[in-house]
Amino acid sequence: MTTPADSAPAGPRIPEAVHRRRWAILGVLMLSLLIVVLDNSILNVAIKTISTPAPTGLGATQSELEWAINAYTLVFAGLLFTAGLIGDRVGRKRVLLGGLVVFGIGSALAAESGSPGQLIAYRALMALGAAFVMPATLAVLMNVFERDEQPKAIGIWAGGVGLAIAIGPITGGLLLDHFWWGSVFLINVPIVIVSLALMVWLVPDSRDPNPGRVDPVGVVLSVVGLVLLVYGIIKGGQLADFTDPTVLVTIFAGVAVLAGFVIFEMRSDHPSLDVTYFKSKVFSAAMAAIALVFFALMGVTFFSVFYIQSVRGYSPLQSGLLMLPLAAAQMIFAPRARLVVDRFGNKATTTGGLILIAATLAAFAGFEKDTPLWVIEVVFFLMGAGMAHIMTPTSVVIMQALPREKAGSASALSNTFRQVGGALGIAVLGSVLSTAYRTGIEDKLTVLPAGIRDTAGESIEATLGVAEKIGPRADSLVGSADSAFLHAMHVTALCGTGVALIGAVVVALFLPGRPPTRQQGKEEQELVTASE
Repeated sequence: MTTPADSAPAGPRIPEAVHRRRWAILGVLMLSLLIVVLDNSILNVAIKTISTPAPTGLGATQSELEWAINAYTLVFAGLLFTAGLIGDRVGRKRVLLGGLVVFGIGSALAAESGSPGQLIAYRALMALGAAFVMPATLAVLMNVFERDEQPKAIGIWAGGVGLAIAIGPITGGLLLDHFWWGSVFLINVPIVIVSLALMVWLVPDSRDPNPGRVDPVGVVLSVVGLVLLVYGIIKGGQLADFTDPTVLVTIFAGVAVLAGFVIFEMRSDHPSLDVTYFKSKVFSAAMAAIALVFFALMGVTFFSVFYIQSVRGYSPLQSGLLMLPLAAAQMIFAPRARLVVDRFGNKATTTGGLILIAATLAAFAGFEKDTPLWVIEVVFFLMGAGMAHIMTPTSVVIMQALPREKAGSASALSNTFRQVGGALGIAVLGSVLSTAYRTGIEDKLTVLPAGIRDTAGESIEATLGVAEKIGPRADSLVGSADSAFLHAMHVTALCGTGVALIGAVVVALFLPGRPPTRQQGKEEQELVTASE
């Protein structure tokens, strides 16, 4: 069976002038990617400070803090696919430069926010810029590296994503130790300026030479469908109830609009997305693997922060440092994952990576309050190694499945699946965590006045906050909160393990195995030629 990866043309050779500076170009792309990914992980550290009253913070409520995070996710996920299409049509360099300018302006405004409402609005503006940066970085990469070097370049790109996720909390912790909360956004501005200057100098422009007619209906349907779906997922996570009528209606509406998008694209003579690529089991399995691994990983990352800070008592900076092994493993293994693929094939490499992720998630089900730190560090390192052997091969499969001219669309698709998977992971596994925690703590809340029991049962942070205000007579709640959270974490980790194992089954069934050696390939080609 011929797959998109087999049929996609490699495209013309890269111009020599571009080829010579390809690694410098990759460095500029990594810098641009760094601030977009790093920003989300930095904000997680600043949440507690932003929630304190002025002048230290903004006095943001729990709901306002959630929307400061979710506004970014909603706009980012909703516009990724459209941004990739625009890059293919008008030029990826232009889109990158424009996206960085918008992201930089949004960062400067967010740093000077005078209210939670302003912060939410400026975060949405930052996401608008980021949506144009993220897919364009990978699309440019595909257009400055020859096909045989693309796996190595994509591996380095994937390692950069892991680095940004890990250094975000460390950077945020250092900034908050010395400056005001807005510094976590203002730090983006000088990086944006440097990135813009280097990009103008080094990065070549590229676009689809035959983009065809504009597909406005498809673009609108994709944006509306993705926004509705992601909003419904986020709302379900906030309410910890996916049976709520508002949540169900929004999610089903999003799915219905996206189904309408697929039907329209199949019938259109100038589609934004050639949905026939999804007929390939290889292409679809790679997309599913990305979505499932980020579902499991983002959900577990969400509760691991509370475990390290609330149960173990480490500071934001210390918790960021504890995550370094995850980043180190990605940086070490992501660029080298292509060697494992060459030796064992996509199927074995990606399946092994997902099984390793499942094992590390299952390890969380055994963590207690006194689990040795070295054990936690080993688990984070193995988790990063598993991620490296999933992200690199699946990204290569997806990016090489489409012609080089459609690189923006391919990149946007993989990023969209990742964002939706991650949002689902935080919402669904967050709901599991919240429900299991409330069940475990509610019998112990009788020591509190009736009016605040419901609020105190929302999360371990809420319980500890109420206990601190009540004083000595609520001291017993601290131990109960730790025990309830650990039980909830164990349940949630096992759910994440199940999702990772489902992903392993999917890729084991549908991704290709070990590629034939050159000699085997030559012999097979001679047989085909002889039969013809």
